[in-house]
Amino acid sequence: MSPSQNATASRCVVVTGASSGIGKASAEAFARMGWHVIGTGRDPARCADAEEAIRAVASHGSRVDFVRGDFTEMAEVKRVASEIANLTDRVHVLVNNAGGVRDAHYRTSEGLEATFAANHLAPFLLTRELLPLLEKAADDSPPGTVRVIAVSSSAHLVCQGLNWNDLMMVEDFTANAAYCQAKLANLLFTRELNRRLADKGIVAQAMHPGRVGSNFASHGDDAMQAYMAANECILPEAPARTIIWMATAPEVGRDGGRYFHDLAEIDAAPQACDDDAAARLWSESENMLANLV
Repeated sequence: MSPSQNATASRCVVVTGASSGIGKASAEAFARMGWHVIGTGRDPARCADAEEAIRAVASHGSRVDFVRGDFTEMAEVKRVASEIANLTDRVHVLVNNAGGVRDAHYRTSEGLEATFAANHLAPFLLTRELLPLLEKAADDSPPGTVRVIAVSSSAHLVCQGLNWNDLMMVEDFTANAAYCQAKLANLLFTRELNRRLADKGIVAQAMHPGRVGSNFASHGDDAMQAYMAANECILPEAPARTIIWMATAPEVGRDGGRYFHDLAEIDAAPQACDDDAAARLWSESENMLANLV
């Protein structure tokens, strides 16, 4: 094992949506670096295949675990967090990557709209449940080296602001608008999370992956499917490189609440930089979850 691998062998990363696409490519990269990689995914067959593939490229001393769960269901998210806590007592990097777009309004068994649940409430809840493990990692790590990374999207630019009267768009649902609002929520959550954790040595950042060739739009409507088919897409390894850089580069470990793309900081929309909206979204999210988990 090389010195660089020795230095990272005890570091643990959780990557959600690691059974395919950006998440899988990121998990493979962390495994090559010798990290303890904990991936999550929904489909059992894809998870099994991904786990085998990630282990095949892992360096000596790396460890790979997979936890299965449906992130549209908050009870599942909480169970996943509990299983992660049984696998490690410290999480150094959490990559909230899982998400996607749907073709219509779907209500989960818990009464939540599926797009908002999977793209915002799930990472919100998972992060909250894993905070003790992140804080324990931060206790014996240099400040700024424990990080929470959100995979957002430039789609947030389309959403002029959150619809506070109908965050889950129950009354006026369109698939693309629901996705764009959820991606804006990712950025606002990152901003408020960073504010709350800054004095603990934990940094929260967000990124835009670009248009990626993956199964991201497999549940999208016809317009989304046609858009993805008609436009050139990058390989998942490209945004994965940015995620690895965000997890390890010293310059990303300070001044949290920022937004990145292709190994560089970029500007988020003004509505994604609203501290009052970020604080309100946190409270609204807690209220939504209060009667569920």
